Amino acid sequence: MSILTYDKRPPAASPNPSGELPFYRPVSNELELFERCYADQLPLMLKGPTGCGKTRFVEHMAARLGRPLISVPCHDDTSAADLLGRWLVQGGDTVWQDGPVTRAVREGAILYLDEIAEARPDVIVAIHPLTDHRRNLYVDRCGEQLAAPKDFMLVVSFNPGYQRGWKELKPSTRQRFVGASFDYPAQDLEAEIVAIESGCESKVAVRVVKLGAKLRELEELGLAERASTRLLVDAARLIRAGMEPRSACRAAICEPLSDDPEILTALGEVVSLAF
Repeated sequence: MSILTYDKRPPAASPNPSGELPFYRPVSNELELFERCYADQLPLMLKGPTGCGKTRFVEHMAARLGRPLISVPCHDDTSAADLLGRWLVQGGDTVWQDGPVTRAVREGAILYLDEIAEARPDVIVAIHPLTDHRRNLYVDRCGEQLAAPKDFMLVVSFNPGYQRGWKELKPSTRQRFVGASFDYPAQDLEAEIVAIESGCESKVAVRVVKLGAKLRELEELGLAERASTRLLVDAARLIRAGMEPRSACRAAICEPLSDDPEILTALGEVVSLAF
């Protein structure tokens, strides 16, 4: 006869043992908004393009507030069972193992569901009770209902420009969240970010950011995504490491943006003009 037990893990370790906050440069009032939502137990939705700083912002705020952070990158196969937990057989016993959402609620952590619109519909249904006055989680597989402690916070993010069709968040779901829009920063601020993140010289960061701005204007190429700040940082890192600037930018910026030879040629020409 098997014994039903729970795999109750110890609370997450301090998210900020070194005392240093993950680097993040605010653009507007997003720091205050996050803190207000945390204090008033409101769920927060971050909207913005890939690589514009949404994840780094959440990491920064979790460390700033001194709370554990549990991040979940959502995708097409992400199901409610993956997030809530499942029964496992270990040594002849049946053991319940919490998923990341259940663990975050138990520990009073900040839960970050990245690209939430990519997850399956049952995930959205499972987290609905955490987004209103109930603030609880029903784990149907083990018949347990958890009340979220005051320190728990739910943050989700998605890229509105990338989602298509059924992957778009329903209005009824969107209206459960406080919203914040993110975009790529102004060139002077982005150059500062690139310089700090990559460790390159300021003049190199300025040129890389100007290149990024030019590439983002090329709407006629029909790129699925614009050149992100993350790609610009990668290019600057290669340059700082001694790679020839044109080669670094083609490898770190152009290649990730497209596989089409003609588009890559066009992007490469813009790189040649910038460097």
